[in-house]
Amino acid sequence: MSTTSDRLQLMQTFIRIVEAGSLSAAARQLGTTQPTVSRRLQALEQQFGQPLIQRSTHALRLTDTGERALERAKALAADWEDFEHSLRAEPARPTGLLRVQVPHAFGQEQLVAPLVRALQDAPGLRIDWLLSDAAPNFIEQGLDCAIRVGGRAEGAVVAIPLARVPRVLVAAPALLAGRSFDEPEALAELPWIAISTFYRQELQLERDDGVRQRLPISPVLATDSLYATREAARLGLGAALLSGWAVRQDIADGRLVQLLPRWRGPALPVQLLYPNPPAPSARLRYFIEAMRRSMREPLWPDMLATP
Repeated sequence: MSTTSDRLQLMQTFIRIVEAGSLSAAARQLGTTQPTVSRRLQALEQQFGQPLIQRSTHALRLTDTGERALERAKALAADWEDFEHSLRAEPARPTGLLRVQVPHAFGQEQLVAPLVRALQDAPGLRIDWLLSDAAPNFIEQGLDCAIRVGGRAEGAVVAIPLARVPRVLVAAPALLAGRSFDEPEALAELPWIAISTFYRQELQLERDDGVRQRLPISPVLATDSLYATREAARLGLGAALLSGWAVRQDIADGRLVQLLPRWRGPALPVQLLYPNPPAPSARLRYFIEAMRRSMREPLWPDMLATP
């Protein structure tokens, strides 16, 4: 009969196989041989009485049983880690690896400083920082959590609110050629750049007194990149609705002009998502609190908007 430690080793090997993507890669990461990893997987499958992974020459794919087993294995491994930590005389900082998916632009410009602080405060913690604007697939990508800007949390996930991203209307001075605008309807005469992830043929705008209005647009350029949109706006191609944090310095330096300061796009929620179940591990709980503390400051101080 296998002991608890044996079963724990089998589950940890199974988790590593899925995260690594192959038996050989898992063996290298575990510092053992591929036959040993294969034997452990077979032993775990024998205990469950069903295959967990379908193998082919090119890829591994979890069976339905394997997907359920992976969720429980991660939960049990995290619980065991928490149990070990609770028995230590001096509680240790969180250790181990977290795989975190973040949006390209936001993850590079707004989240790296909080990430660095979190890692500096927990020297034993390691993080895979994965930049992607696609919806996360926690099982296939082996993710512990994801930070998303905008959109709704879908599926069996827990959503932790972190912040809100105000969006402002901007254009280059050269595009405006001295023109000024008083109401959203007047902006329809401008060429526009659309961020296709959030808007394409229509802008939804809100005034500071709560009035809402829709503005139809015909973009000359549509892209899913905030960086490309910002650069095209700087070069005078068209007006755009952009995250305030991304254009704050451009407005201050005069590269961009804020249009209709009383009007903005609806703020985008920033959320940290993790699968439910399992319960979050100690290192994930630490990371969540570190992100919440770091995101308390507003992302768009109103110092640039006029009354």
